[in-house]
Amino acid sequence: MTSDGSKTIFNEQVGENYHSRHGALQESKHVFLNSGLNYYLERKTEKKASILEVGFGTGLNFLVTADHCIKNQIQLNYTGIEAFPLNQDMIAETGYHEYISEKLWDSFLTNYSIALNGATHINDTCLLEIAPEKLLNFKSEYLFDVIYFDAFAAVHQPEMWNSESLNQICKFVKPGGVFVSYAITGELKRAMKSLGFSIEKVPGAVGKREMLRAVKL
Repeated sequence: MTSDGSKTIFNEQVGENYHSRHGALQESKHVFLNSGLNYYLERKTEKKASILEVGFGTGLNFLVTADHCIKNQIQLNYTGIEAFPLNQDMIAETGYHEYISEKLWDSFLTNYSIALNGATHINDTCLLEIAPEKLLNFKSEYLFDVIYFDAFAAVHQPEMWNSESLNQICKFVKPGGVFVSYAITGELKRAMKSLGFSIEKVPGAVGKREMLRAVKL
């Protein structure tokens, strides 16, 4: 249980929770939905977006995003990269159904295993695909509007934050696309600049003063 009442899962192999102990739900909404997707949509006239997430994990970022998009009639294409997918029963125990529509929750659980094998419709306006592979092995013919970079912290998973991994994920960002992460370090800022992004420090979620948002030039 995190501080806002929402649950997370502890990964024993990595040695870290999937979400902030200060609040899984508030972190997801602040860092990814509001600072990422909504920031992007505010600058566009079309009500549609494609999102690529690094670290699909429990699916919370997807669920919060999809629920928002359904309520606001935004077409959503969502791809998550997850090298070690959680089993459906564990995800079902998170209690995330409390924060989204019952219809979305039921559809997500029903289609979770299907999405691990290819893109599937969660509803008429939401397409989900989960790539069960490591970031460096990920391939796609598509470019994305928004990147949710939600890997475990660099202290536990440094290979996810090195130049090779960042270069790999940034290949899939459209010009004008937005990259957001809960983290912000000097090394990360320098790497994103070198990859052709403008960067800014924005207020972080509860428990973190700042986070990174970057826009591809």
